[in-house]
Amino acid sequence: MKITPLLTKRFIQIFFSGIVVFIGIRFYLFVSCLENGGIPGFERPAGVEAFLPISALVSLKHWLYSGTINSIHPSALVLFLIICATAVFAKKGFCSWVCPIGFLSEGAAKLNRKLFKKPLKLPLVFDLLLRCLKYLVAGFFIYQIFYKMPGRSIEQFIHSPYNQFADIKMLKFFTDMSTTAFIVIVVLACLTIIIRNFWCRYLCPYGALLGIIGFFSLGKVHRHPSHCVDCGKCETVCPGNIAIRQKTWINSLECSACMSCIEACPEKQALHFELLPSRKPLGAMVMAIFFVLIFTAGITIARLTGHWQNDIPLQVYLQYTAPKAPPAKTFDHISPEKMERMILMMNQVQAQKMQNLQKSEKPEK
Repeated sequence: MKITPLLTKRFIQIFFSGIVVFIGIRFYLFVSCLENGGIPGFERPAGVEAFLPISALVSLKHWLYSGTINSIHPSALVLFLIICATAVFAKKGFCSWVCPIGFLSEGAAKLNRKLFKKPLKLPLVFDLLLRCLKYLVAGFFIYQIFYKMPGRSIEQFIHSPYNQFADIKMLKFFTDMSTTAFIVIVVLACLTIIIRNFWCRYLCPYGALLGIIGFFSLGKVHRHPSHCVDCGKCETVCPGNIAIRQKTWINSLECSACMSCIEACPEKQALHFELLPSRKPLGAMVMAIFFVLIFTAGITIARLTGHWQNDIPLQVYLQYTAPKAPPAKTFDHISPEKMERMILMMNQVQAQKMQNLQKSEKPEK
């Protein structure tokens, strides 16, 4: 069996998605054990912090501000830096090679092709306006954290209960999902099936940030006009809807280095993913090894330097996850008249008890 670029990428996608599922299940068991008053027999899976981007941004500012990595969610910062580092070499490759949402979006795109003869494309004006949304969301958080949040507030936020237990709150979002959240997710899933890569293309702030970093990436898709036959197959399969035939170097913010265009091209010398400044073509296998190695190296360094697991004691987790006692009943709502009747009844009951007690103490004749 020939190992094609698509097959190589699919293997890496399944590999990383499997790790994410494993981390999710393990964290669920960790929290469930704590909620039942037990002590887990395994350490908390720190990889869950990959889903805490706000904590990662605050940790990044704290690191730049103080020169130290905070110990509440250190792996959030570590994973954030690793993901950003991938964009320096492979554009938004994280989105198409590693991210499980990107993997699911590709599955939705396949379903789209089966359901619709011609994929739905929004008019250019609406497409541009919607694409601005993810940059606005990313810009909002970056502005609020790096500009609006004063330095003295960083430590307060990091050690606040909201941030300390953000991982558990994130888990509860999925396990105790509200009706509104469920409807929003279903709507987004349907839109992603109808419009290819709807979430990734229009709404994902992480992808927006990686796209900006990836604009300066050392790795880019290079089109060689002398070999191009102008068949348009590359543009048909491109998930970013990039006008590849109009470019020599693909600098688009939407390029995720998925290599779909390279595999679809009938002229194998027309399109390559090349690393500057050497302009050496890189194949799918090299990309796969790159993503595995950069995550392995980054996490290993974090573990060896003590910047992977947080230092929140299990007792603190137990106090947070323990079932809360029901609030004490108050009588603020009882009217004075009703309270007076209740006191009168209690006095009557008490008097009756005293009479019965006196009768029982009288000697029998």
